[in-house]
Amino acid sequence: MPEGSGPPQAPERAAIDPCLITAEALVRYYRRRILSPTEVARAVLARIERLNPALNAIITLDPARALEAARASEARWAAGCPLSPLDGVPLTVKDNIPVAGLRCTWGSTTHRDFVSVRDELPVARLRAAGAVILGKTNVPEFTLEGYTSNALFGPTGNPWNPALTPGGSSGGAVAAVAAGLGPIAIGTDGGGSIRRPASHTGLVGMKPTPGRVPRADGLPPILLDLEVIGPIARSVGDAAILLSVMAPPDPVRDPASRGLPPFMPPEGMPRLRIRYVPRFGDHPVDPGIAASVATAAQRLSALGHAVEEGPPPFDLDEILPLFGAIGGAGLAWLLSTLPGNPDPRSPNLRAMAEAGRAMPAGALMAALDTMAAFRRSMAAFLTTECDAILTPSAAALPWPAGEAHPPMIDGQPVGPRGHAVFTNFANLGGLPALALPCDPVDGLPCGFQLVGPPGSDAVLMSVGAEYEQAHPWAERWPSLA
Repeated sequence: MPEGSGPPQAPERAAIDPCLITAEALVRYYRRRILSPTEVARAVLARIERLNPALNAIITLDPARALEAARASEARWAAGCPLSPLDGVPLTVKDNIPVAGLRCTWGSTTHRDFVSVRDELPVARLRAAGAVILGKTNVPEFTLEGYTSNALFGPTGNPWNPALTPGGSSGGAVAAVAAGLGPIAIGTDGGGSIRRPASHTGLVGMKPTPGRVPRADGLPPILLDLEVIGPIARSVGDAAILLSVMAPPDPVRDPASRGLPPFMPPEGMPRLRIRYVPRFGDHPVDPGIAASVATAAQRLSALGHAVEEGPPPFDLDEILPLFGAIGGAGLAWLLSTLPGNPDPRSPNLRAMAEAGRAMPAGALMAALDTMAAFRRSMAAFLTTECDAILTPSAAALPWPAGEAHPPMIDGQPVGPRGHAVFTNFANLGGLPALALPCDPVDGLPCGFQLVGPPGSDAVLMSVGAEYEQAHPWAERWPSLA
């Protein structure tokens, strides 16, 4: 009898909630005909109907096409010819990544009526792999803030406490996965926008090396290659599968994908030299987060990695302004291409746009030149001095959902990026970074990140999988009504 044939195994099926298992487990159940893609899609859509109103994670749902894709996947599984390890797996897409036939608002009133004509390349690859695209997830305006709210849809809540933010800008994406509204999601990370929200919701999030996930047919690149598309999942295994489907190079449509090493697990388990950086200078860190990340560093050492505490290999106060310069110039340019050169609704973004409009061309070129030098120095440091840098993913625990940023951390006043000090350097350095959960603090998730040299995405995933096996977290679920 062919694999996958025979009657469904009803007794085992009764014990499974298809919304509360990983993508890898779903595929195992599809193969054994314990679950079907259609019943899983229906279960997830029912859960979205029940839970999403309180969270506001998914702002555009596509149930008819999702069920159509699930039925097609079910036929393939019945015939024993699935398209990929993601065939029939439900997922969501962040609302700054175009999906054909769906609106793509970018969190802005300027794009409220924009409907994508085609899929952005990673979405096209996921669709061709048989994934079931559920809809689009909420973002802050132009995905340039560290929480998730906008004038079109309002704030997104954190499943661990809906009164708090899941962070941003991939806040809707992480809220969906953390709440069981699909086991996986794709988001974008231009300054930590996958890693910090993953930390705030107890998930795995990956910022790949620029070019690792080829891009084409997307929105204007206002953050240049600082912004990349990456996976969000409950487990490292799910994140690795999702990334592998999106990762094959396309040198014609995205020349940045040419020349990277293949995304393949390394032979044997790597033992890394890890620089543990618990804080950046005088920038404050929540004490609970600091203690939890210190425990994670000790656990990595116990697994055989050479973990040594030390300072960051750069001056943060020289690096941080580069993100503002590039982001301000990119936002000002984008607005100049729109009818009437509109102002953003967010006060923080209005100030960013004004600074971008006033910036001399020479200042932007100087910032780009400094960033290029920073990339060279970081690549050298992560080759000669160590193999990875370990830091907290975020400096603060989640704060109220309607506020753009926490005003205080550990009793010290901070500005709009005070909670985000640990993540920008990986984007500016062109480095891959993997965010992993560590022990919760006061009932709220938090996490740490491992940042490696360019092209080391698979090595980071392998170390993350080893850590997860020793200290699992996938069964931590928020209490949702």
